[in-house]
Amino acid sequence: MYPSQTQLGVVRRQIERAHPDAVARLSRFGVATVHEAMGRLGLMKPYMRPVYAGAAACGPAVTVLLQPGDNWMLHVAAEMIQPGDVVVAACTADSTDGFFGDLLATSYRARGARGLVIDGGVRDVKDLTAMGFPVFSRAVHAKGCARATLGSVNVPVVCAGAFVNPGDVVIADDDGVVVVPAGDAMAVADAAEARTANEAAKRERFAAGELGLDMYNLRDALARAGLQYLD
Repeated sequence: MYPSQTQLGVVRRQIERAHPDAVARLSRFGVATVHEAMGRLGLMKPYMRPVYAGAAACGPAVTVLLQPGDNWMLHVAAEMIQPGDVVVAACTADSTDGFFGDLLATSYRARGARGLVIDGGVRDVKDLTAMGFPVFSRAVHAKGCARATLGSVNVPVVCAGAFVNPGDVVIADDDGVVVVPAGDAMAVADAAEARTANEAAKRERFAAGELGLDMYNLRDALARAGLQYLD
């Protein structure tokens, strides 16, 4: 069992990460595909945006619980990162302060992190863009942080409305952020592959000029709903 989000001052060193094969498979799919494949579950709130266009990340979560305006635990979390991880940071209360910038990004990259997802603010966007370090945040804010109040690392957190356990798979791209429970990762990867194959077939039909009205057999339902065509 993991310590709960309400337990402060805790750092869990050993976590059970999703299987690497499942992570690798999920990394081939976009957020929208994974979200649909998982039954339309797992999405973070849409205010979570990449700090630069084209940013993308996929990996097991190292979770962080922050206090407002305090980034102490992001420094603590750096020591827990293993290559391929994505750091997921929540906050005990709403805060858009600039918790993270290019210096921490440099540290995280040296540890092998694939990116950061944070329900808070970040800064140094120009430098993060030049580095190509993927960051998905609630806000961009130049305001700095203190390092004075304990939070926790590798506990269950709720980040932008999504429940995240340490080791869950986090996928992030221009469409947003989705979380796949570690135990479901392989099954979701299977469903995402099937969905992608199905969409490829539909794409060919659309490209050939077929209408969605016919592909999805929508005409009868529209007629029953009372849709009228007027010339």
